Amino acid sequence: MLAKDLISDIVPALRTSDTGQKALNWMEVFRVSHLPIVNNREFLGLISDTDIYDLNMAEEPIGNHKLSLFSPFVYADQHVYEVIELVNRLKLTVVPVLDRENNYLGLITMHDLVKFFAELTAVQHPGAILVIGMSQNDYSLSQIAQIVESNDASILSLYVRSHEDSTRMELILKINRADISSIVQTFERYGYEVKASFMGDRELDNFYADRYEEFMRYLNI
Repeated sequence: MLAKDLISDIVPALRTSDTGQKALNWMEVFRVSHLPIVNNREFLGLISDTDIYDLNMAEEPIGNHKLSLFSPFVYADQHVYEVIELVNRLKLTVVPVLDRENNYLGLITMHDLVKFFAELTAVQHPGAILVIGMSQNDYSLSQIAQIVESNDASILSLYVRSHEDSTRMELILKINRADISSIVQTFERYGYEVKASFMGDRELDNFYADRYEEFMRYLNI
C-alpha cells in the first residue's frame, strides 16, 4: 500500500491567514498535535500546538509570525512503511503527502495508520493466532507454510518480531481456523517453540489490544 492510499479526506490544512486559535480548535476536534500550513498547493510546513502556545499567538493569524516550521513529508508513491518510520522518528501525529512536483495532496493521520495495521494483521477475519519462537537461522517461510497447509489451514497474515541484542525472533501467524491444536502439535513435532496460541474470542480480543498498545508505543504516541 502506498501513502496516497491512506490520505485522509477529513482533516483540513491551515492557511497562513488562519489564527492560532482556529488551529488549536481543529487539533482538538481531530485529536492531532500537528497540522500542515498550505498556501494554494504549496506545503509550507507543520505547526504544532506547542508552537502556538510558545509564541502566544492564539488570536493572531499564523502568517503574522516568523515560524521555524519543520517540513517532514512523504511522496504519494512511497510505501506506508516509510510513513510509519517517519512518524516514529519525528513523533508526528500527521504526515503530509506531496506529489513529485511537490504539490500538497493531503495528510495521513494516526487513525489511518492504525486502520492499516489492523488490515495488515487480518484482524477482521475469523481465525486463531499462533506465536512461535525460533532462532533467526532457523527461519524458513516455506517450511512454516507447509506445516500450516498440511493441517488443511492457511496463513492469513504473518509478521516477525525481532529482539535487540539477540538472534532470537518471534513469528506471529494469523491462521484461518479457530481450532489450531493440530497445527500447534505439528510445529512442536518439528522442534519449533510454540510460545502462545489464542483461539477464543476473549483471548483474541486481549491479544489485539496488547498488540495495539505495542504498536502505539512503537510510534511513541
